[in-house]
This record gives sequence, C-alpha cells and structure tokens, in this order.
Amino acid sequence: MRNPENPMCLILISSSLLFFTATAKSTIEPCSSNDTCNSLLGYTLYTDLKVSEVASLFQVDPISVLLANAIDISYPDVENHILPSKLFLKIPISCSCVDGIRKSLSTRYKTRPSDTLGSIADSVYGGLVSAEQIQEANSVNDPSILDVGTSLVVPLPCACFNGSDNSLPAVYLSYVVRGVDTLAGIARRYSTTVTDLMNVNAMGAPDVSSGDILAVPLSACASNFPKYASDYGLIVPNGSYALAAGHCVQCSCALGSRSLYCEPASLAVSCSSMQCRGSNLMLGNVTVQQSSAGCNVTSCDYNGFANGTILTMLSKSLQPRCPGPQQFAPLLAPPDTLPKDIMYAPAPSPDFDGPGSIASSPRSSMLPPGGGSFPGNPANGPAGSISMATVSSSVNHFFITFIISISSVSFVFSS
Repeated sequence: MRNPENPMCLILISSSLLFFTATAKSTIEPCSSNDTCNSLLGYTLYTDLKVSEVASLFQVDPISVLLANAIDISYPDVENHILPSKLFLKIPISCSCVDGIRKSLSTRYKTRPSDTLGSIADSVYGGLVSAEQIQEANSVNDPSILDVGTSLVVPLPCACFNGSDNSLPAVYLSYVVRGVDTLAGIARRYSTTVTDLMNVNAMGAPDVSSGDILAVPLSACASNFPKYASDYGLIVPNGSYALAAGHCVQCSCALGSRSLYCEPASLAVSCSSMQCRGSNLMLGNVTVQQSSAGCNVTSCDYNGFANGTILTMLSKSLQPRCPGPQQFAPLLAPPDTLPKDIMYAPAPSPDFDGPGSIASSPRSSMLPPGGGSFPGNPANGPAGSISMATVSSSVNHFFITFIISISSVSFVFSS
C-alpha cells in the first residue's frame, strides 16, 4: 500500500509539456536520483512488422522483445519473422529519471512521407505518447511541417517505484487503456486488484477512459547480484524471460514465484565458463538428497556478469522437503496470425492459451524419492522495498488539489 499520510509535493504537467492530453490521463512518478530500472511498455502493432522492425521502433534488442513475451528465440531467422497487426507485445525499456520525473528518452523516430506528429503518436506508437509531447521534446515550432528523414525524440512513459509493489518485487507496465477496458478487467488480466491499481495510480474512483495510460505492477523475481555486476538489479516479470551476460544466460520467473532461475541460453555465442567453482555442477543445475533431517539441496546459481566473466555461486541448504520441478512459461512459436483471445485480453493469465501463458516446462520431470538432480533452483531470493507514491490526474480523498494556471503547470500537494 502506498502511504498517503506522508506529506509530499507532486507535480502534474499538462499535455503540452508531458504525459497528458485534454481527455487522457497518465501516471507520473517523481524522482530525484540518476538511477534507472527495467520497465515495460504495452504496445499494439499498428501494422504487420518484423520482429526487428518492432525492436527498431523502440531501439531495443529484438531478442529481448521475444523473451519478454515468451516467444521462442531458437526459430530460424526469428528476428525477421513477421508479426501480425494488432498483436499486443510487452516492450522492455530502461526507465530513467529526467528533469525530476520517470520517463524514457532513448527512443528516436525518423520521419517518413505523410507522417504527422499525430500519426506518429497515435498510430506508430499506439498512444503511448501524444503529438504535443513529441512537439515539446523536439522544439518543433510548426507541427504541420515535418521534413522527411528528421530524427525525433519520442518521450515514453515508464515507472520504477523502487522495483516493488506492496513491498514485493514488481516490474511496471505502461498500459494504454482501450475503449473495451475496465479497471476490474485490467486488474484481473494482470493478476492484481482494483485497489492496488487505484493506489499505484492515485485514482479517486475506479474509472478509466480510452487513451489513459496506467502503471500496472507485474509480480516479478528479483536478483541479488553484487553491485559491481553489470546486470545488477535484474528483475524479471512472472511468465517472462530475460537475457543476461551478453546473451549467454537466460533467466526466467515462474508464475507465482519470487525466485529467479537462470541457465545457459540457447544462442550460439562465445561465453565464459559456467561451472561452479569447487563443484561439477554447471549453471542452473540442482542436486537434491533426501535425509532423515530433511532435503539437502545444492545448486549452481547465476550471480551476475562482471568484466566479461559469468559469476556463479554454489549454494547449499537443508530444506524440510525436496523442491519440485520448476514451472516455466512455455516458449511459443512466433505468431503468424492474431489469436481472437488477445484482441480483448492482451495480457497473459493462467487460463490464457497465448503468448506468455503458463504451463509446466516440458524439460521438467519428477525426482525419485531418494534424491537426484534436475535443472531449476530457488536462486537469489528477492529483497523487496516499499513503493513510493505516484501521481495521476485523478486525485483521491488523500489529496487536495490547487490549480495554478502558470505555463500550463499544475502543482498537487498531498494533504
């Protein structure tokens, strides 16, 4: 729960400056540090696009886009696979602190013939940004004149909230509300509650409108790597995968789990040793041995990537009972057509038979009672932190709003 009792000054800026339009609302997270976090954008393809073209729109790694949506990266020439129009994808981005608020400025778009700021915002980027925001970010004096080939900064919404929700690890998805959406439906699809969504987005009532952008917390598995690791702070949402260590390591987070599991990736790249020192175990291996005192579990865990070296850690523990096989989101074939289900349920849920749905990994098998080994381990448990309050154009009963009409800026003070 966000703490409404701590007084703080929050800033809302109108659509001509930031993430608002005349009718749509968006959540803004104030910030004061230079740190970044992993975040996600909910994006609907405006036309048929190759995987590489989708990635290019956001200047992200195409393999990371596939894994964020549990799509198999081992398919031949998968980066050139054509994805169907209207397909909903989660796009992984880095969220920064810029001018006191969380947003991403790493995306650039090169204008084409017949482009307008409106078509770029509403069509190409699916309402994740407004024409006014693009105009402001690029100091465009006359939006009716766009030279072909102009490189435009596209400011995109994102949120960090300390990588937690209700003190548990979470990754935040910036979700554009559609006309068919209700807050209850969004909460159900993303395995959260209406109350949580209202708290995160500082909403006074459970009302949403088409074009609103909500920060949706997704349960996740957090790493506990040393700070000198280049992938320090890695966090993976439930039902998703992420690459680490220069595409050498693939990490995943099972549905309902808080334990990050990492193993060698399937990509053919040159990698440093993945064997745990002082053991025959390789990264991702687990051995178990039942005894009268309980179950002795030994695992070779991923511990980050530093100076070109894959860091591993041999972990030993005595548990009351031997752990069962890991549960994974199955890696699915790249989609060729748009399933009917995802037109109105773009987010994965336990009973959703589409990209990102959850099932037991085909590689898993039950262990014999006396012990054995299998891939999978409860590696690097998370350390959650309390989420900070957020900002929205909807103001609940914890806030009193004072509107000052100066340069289109509204200041909101909590009571």
